[in-house]
Amino acid sequence: MNTSKTNGARFLDSLSIPYALCTYEVDPEDLTATTVARKIGLPAEQVFKTLLTTDEAGSYFFAVVPGDQELDFKKLARAAGARRTTMVSLKDVQPLTGYIRGGVTVFGAKKSYPVYADETMVLFDQISVSAGQRGTQIVLAPEDYLRAAEATVVDLCKESPVENGAAQRP
Repeated sequence: MNTSKTNGARFLDSLSIPYALCTYEVDPEDLTATTVARKIGLPAEQVFKTLLTTDEAGSYFFAVVPGDQELDFKKLARAAGARRTTMVSLKDVQPLTGYIRGGVTVFGAKKSYPVYADETMVLFDQISVSAGQRGTQIVLAPEDYLRAAEATVVDLCKESPVENGAAQRP
């Protein structure tokens, strides 16, 4: 039975954290969190995307933000004690985490980087994050996610105008 489990799921098993795995059909041309949310039947604000970022000193950080929001790099830099943060280039994501775009999770990653989770995570009974591969999500309680990820909860999202309620990236 464990053969269908991802590294992320096995990591949660090792901590005895309850979760559910949710699978969906992957469209490699559309890996957005809003699409994943639609496919698994959750609001986009409950489906969190995991982004790998870096600062000017070469330190790495995971930023975990709602699927319908955009990361504010200045807020992340403040939280991480850095002057500036940027996204890690796509070609470097897999060597650094062991995961490919659309399947990145903090659970079971190659290395343990500091995790910063957006403060809205705690507003929900359950959230969804990638299970470590495209097409599989882990659904769990935010408190369990935060404990397992050893995450720092901060405001990470860009302020968006009211008329721009949807994701800012196509």
